[in-house]
Amino acid sequence: MDRIEREIVISAPPERVWAALTAPEFWLDEADPTGFELVEGALIVGEHRGHESVPQRIEKIEPGRYLAYRWANRFPSAEPGDGNSTLVEFTLIPEGAGTRLRMVESGFAALPGSAEERRQAAEDNIGGWDAVLGELRKSVEE
Repeated sequence: MDRIEREIVISAPPERVWAALTAPEFWLDEADPTGFELVEGALIVGEHRGHESVPQRIEKIEPGRYLAYRWANRFPSAEPGDGNSTLVEFTLIPEGAGTRLRMVESGFAALPGSAEERRQAAEDNIGGWDAVLGELRKSVEE
């Protein structure tokens, strides 16, 4: 298993979905938002309840349409780089009065560790993404 793919339809226009996806609280959770800037190349470090800090490197942004970042969530507090991270991509697609949000996380096969550890990393993130995308939908649709 090298990738996780999820698609949800959110009953809100792409502009509202993009605003929620790029808001500091989506990335930082409990971290201080002072100086937060979501730009290509930025290293954003979130602090999430029950976890160590989570550094994320912004890879590419196409405003209102596409956002990609790397994270090394299997290696808490480590900066994402070659060999320790996966790539997460969000694509927003207008759909009627709403937005189809597609999320793909890939690169599990290149992570260090045994095949079982890589499989477990992907499986752990499946439930995480289901929760994150559900919360994002709820916050945008309220």
